[in-house]
Amino acid sequence: MKFKHLTVAFLLVISASAFVNPEKTLRTFVSNYENVLGTSLELKFKTSSQADADLAEARALAEIDRLDDILSAYKKTSEFSKWMSNGKQTTKVSPELFEVLKQFENYKVLTHGALDASAKVIGEVWKKAAAENRLPSAEALRQAVALVKQKHYVLNAQDKTVTRLDDAPLALNSFAKSYIINKAAEKAAQSPGIENVVVNIGGDMVIKGNQPEAIGIANPKADAENDAALTTIKVSNMAVATSGNYRRGFKLNGKWYSHIVDPRTGKPASAIISATVIGPDASEAGALATSFNVLSVAEIKALTATRNDIAYLLITKDGKEIRSKEWGNYEVVLNTPATVVEKASKADKLWNTKYELVVNLEIANIESTDGKRVRRPFVAIWIEDAARIPVRNLAIWYNKPRWLPDLKSWNRANGDEFKKGAEGKLSSTSSATRGPGKYSLSWDGKDDSGKLVKAGIYTVFIEVAREHGTYQVIAQEMKFTGSAKKIELKPNTELTSASLDYRKIGTAKK
Repeated sequence: MKFKHLTVAFLLVISASAFVNPEKTLRTFVSNYENVLGTSLELKFKTSSQADADLAEARALAEIDRLDDILSAYKKTSEFSKWMSNGKQTTKVSPELFEVLKQFENYKVLTHGALDASAKVIGEVWKKAAAENRLPSAEALRQAVALVKQKHYVLNAQDKTVTRLDDAPLALNSFAKSYIINKAAEKAAQSPGIENVVVNIGGDMVIKGNQPEAIGIANPKADAENDAALTTIKVSNMAVATSGNYRRGFKLNGKWYSHIVDPRTGKPASAIISATVIGPDASEAGALATSFNVLSVAEIKALTATRNDIAYLLITKDGKEIRSKEWGNYEVVLNTPATVVEKASKADKLWNTKYELVVNLEIANIESTDGKRVRRPFVAIWIEDAARIPVRNLAIWYNKPRWLPDLKSWNRANGDEFKKGAEGKLSSTSSATRGPGKYSLSWDGKDDSGKLVKAGIYTVFIEVAREHGTYQVIAQEMKFTGSAKKIELKPNTELTSASLDYRKIGTAKK
């Protein structure tokens, strides 16, 4: 009898095991958008199903929109803009606006005035002078600095009210984006089935989950999307923010000026051209990255002396790299293949290594008819020689492999090689914030194997395919023999502008 019961129990165990779900395979799902919080947005989710990734994405986007409606300094209908237009009176505000205004007060004290919401006062003085192609007067800057140093509002924590004390313009740009994407990443991470989340807004990012994310740190002196990273870090459950002068600013009398100003002096930041901060709090990482462009190295070291949870990398205007001792906890060493230079015959000359080709493009801002966000289109940029043989892939941007055939020309020329294992990298890049849809790619004259090509005539292809949109291809022949040349390409439905700039290395805008 006992044997009979044991047999039945054994059969039940066998039957139950047949219904146990096999372990699900985790994959990385990626989505890209333009014109989000004034820049580009990348979302990455580690999960086992497209449905789970789609739900997490929807939750993240909804949170970004909700907070943008509260904190935006550009939307006239935002809570912040309405509060700014209320004049000198006491106003009850949302918990989120109160929190950000409180953080500005805290970071102003922490950075000894290097971060200030009213720095916009000084920025407008420089903006007006730049529009008139002149430097601002010493008196105008003195008055602006004096206004910045005043107290502009009073917070009442008990009833969550704010009282304006003057009409000085304020801006929440320094770390508000980091604050927003942290909240968005939290919403996504709480979604079912999500193991890891990366939210990257214009180069500042939040990583939620225990899986380390590989992040390249952009070289401020080599600003193309496909330029080699200055270094690479791996982080998990942290925030990374980079601020610098190399993507936004203006030129006066042949000199480049940063958009980041020192609220204490009225002068644009200049000694440090890029600052990357790793920290547990996204708002603080964003605030410190901005202020580190303003503070001296000695001030930065003093500020972080007791903070073993903060790591930073500073790049000075002369190219010096300054790392905090904590930075080594995250930095990884990658093997970089050496350039292969083959001997050319007397009749053939190799690419002039003093020159580079920069491909500039701006993706059009396409608005959806149903009010939903429009994803960034799929883009492929590559080079073919005179025999129409592909020699170098500069970029291939897509979100699902099954959509690659939509890039018809690229797929015909490069698809087979790509499928053999030459997939594009999934790591992210931390950099100074770029304008929405604006990208630059560089070609150093090497083919995909790292060999210098021969000087001569090549064709540059820019192919754009938008889901539920149009399909565009630009093919431009160009001669590369050591004589600088720039070609403006004809815009189309998907590209607001595009150009090819064959130039000496080091002749960028700064």
